[in-house]
Amino acid sequence: MDGDTLYSIGELARRTGLTVKTVRFYSDRGIVAPTDRSPAGYRLYGIDAVARLDLVRTLRELGLDLSTIRQVVDRELSLPEVAASHAEALAVQIRVLRLRHAVLRAVAERGSTPEETELMHRLAQLSEDERRRLIGDFLDAAFGGLDDAVPAFAGVMRSMTPELPDNPEAEQVQAWVELAELSLDPGFRASVRRMAEDQAAEQVRGDTTVPRRDIAAAVRDQAEPALTAGIDPASPQADPFVAAFTAHYAHLLGRPDGIELRHRLATRLESVNDPRRERYLQLLAVVNGWAAPESLAPVFDWSVQALRVRTPRRTSP
Repeated sequence: MDGDTLYSIGELARRTGLTVKTVRFYSDRGIVAPTDRSPAGYRLYGIDAVARLDLVRTLRELGLDLSTIRQVVDRELSLPEVAASHAEALAVQIRVLRLRHAVLRAVAERGSTPEETELMHRLAQLSEDERRRLIGDFLDAAFGGLDDAVPAFAGVMRSMTPELPDNPEAEQVQAWVELAELSLDPGFRASVRRMAEDQAAEQVRGDTTVPRRDIAAAVRDQAEPALTAGIDPASPQADPFVAAFTAHYAHLLGRPDGIELRHRLATRLESVNDPRRERYLQLLAVVNGWAAPESLAPVFDWSVQALRVRTPRRTSP
């Protein structure tokens, strides 16, 4: 019967597809022990050695070390428990490899210097707590101390917080690294702080009978139809649209419409239209897996141009 048949190392190698050297190695390590020996002293193995070697080969291909494999085949360790532990370790390795891959791709695409590469690598390796502290520091620099004037800023800060998933795609890692670099940029921090302070001022100075609607949102809603209709910002057809969002801004500040107010509004919109702000929101959407935000740059460009052509240049005294 087949179950009583004994196999030499060479026969066992042919049945399993392993080399004689490999079978001998596993036998020397005690993973596959011989059942008997021939009169000449050669090792002989039973049919169970075939199944045992098949399992060993599978576990080796999955990356398990020989010590663990021996404990599994000897039933000293549960295979499901070993598999779960190994799968968890592999998940960590995969995450590290994704991070490295993302950084290397970013370096290649951006033509980064060694210093930039070192920074990107460091940012990609940050733990979740370290990422939260970095972004928290940025948001505190931008909005800190203004919460009393604008309670809605708490929600704004939450909406501007990236949440990199546990197993991010390469694009998400690249977006996180660029977003983190942007949040560390002193110029960008100062720009966001100015926008926040302007918005806070509009909330506390305006006529309290008028809803405190953000001027950027008001301009977007009032100027976008003109842009969509193809109205030239310098044409008379643009007048009603400019009058509408200028009146809204005058109400916010509690001031009359005029040259100074329009200069101030144009400057405000140019600040909101900072391309770094739009880039931050684009990167945030990638990191958090959100839909890409609509670009508002064309609307703000149109609005600023419409304001400038209707407002005389201020002359120096």
